[in-house]
Amino acid sequence: MSPIWVTSHGHEPDVVVLDCSWYLPSAGRDGDAEYLAAHIPGALRFDLDAASDPDTDLPHMLPTAERFAAMMERLGIRPTDRVVCYDGSGVNLSAARVWWLFRVFGHRQVAVLDGGFRAWSSATRAVQRGTARRTPTGYPVPMIDRTLVRDRADVERIGAGTDLAQVADCRPAPRFNAEVDEPRAGLRRGHVPGSRNVPYTELTDPATHLMRLPAALRSLLAERGLDVAKPIVAMCGSGTSACALALAVETMRESGAQAVGPPVAIYDGSWAEWGK
Repeated sequence: MSPIWVTSHGHEPDVVVLDCSWYLPSAGRDGDAEYLAAHIPGALRFDLDAASDPDTDLPHMLPTAERFAAMMERLGIRPTDRVVCYDGSGVNLSAARVWWLFRVFGHRQVAVLDGGFRAWSSATRAVQRGTARRTPTGYPVPMIDRTLVRDRADVERIGAGTDLAQVADCRPAPRFNAEVDEPRAGLRRGHVPGSRNVPYTELTDPATHLMRLPAALRSLLAERGLDVAKPIVAMCGSGTSACALALAVETMRESGAQAVGPPVAIYDGSWAEWGK
């Protein structure tokens, strides 16, 4: 989704823009404070932590359908609304996770603002301070699309060769290569045997913060040993930045340039679980 589209359609009653910014504590950034200081006019604040399962010690695990529906009701989002997600990272760190979350619960009219808040603000478009709200509304409890979610047993089957999917790890290369400690305490260094490293930051152009073109994405994934025509399971530290790869593959699919396999599934536990 482009900033031009949001400028033209953001005022329409069935369009909901969400500020989904989230950062690791080590980043020294506060998504809530940044939202209050400046956000796209009318954008609601989406709390990624609140949209996660509170009954597990693993971060950012998929919530129940009931919890998701309750959050949508509080935000004033309807099942028919067109949702646009963005964050302030410039690399789809968390917006893609929220995009994936909506898709898991069957809400397919959802997109990510290409380039995020940086693309919006760099063109000197208007911003809003404070908090935006919508009137709470009903949201039926949805079904979960299990094809978009994988667990540890699935990844173990891939490693054993009984599942032909490919595993892509979207953590930065030093973490994948066990050169540095994980940012979360108590986790081993390293990676899942047989997995391929595709750092999520490489999926966007560092100069523009826009998603790379489909041909460039295909070349990048091929260089890392991944075939986009075959199933891919993406992981990262907590299942958040891995969703940027799922978004990239959907971008390739929508371009229609070449055959793309099924939607990328996310290993929700990711290294937070495997690394234990």
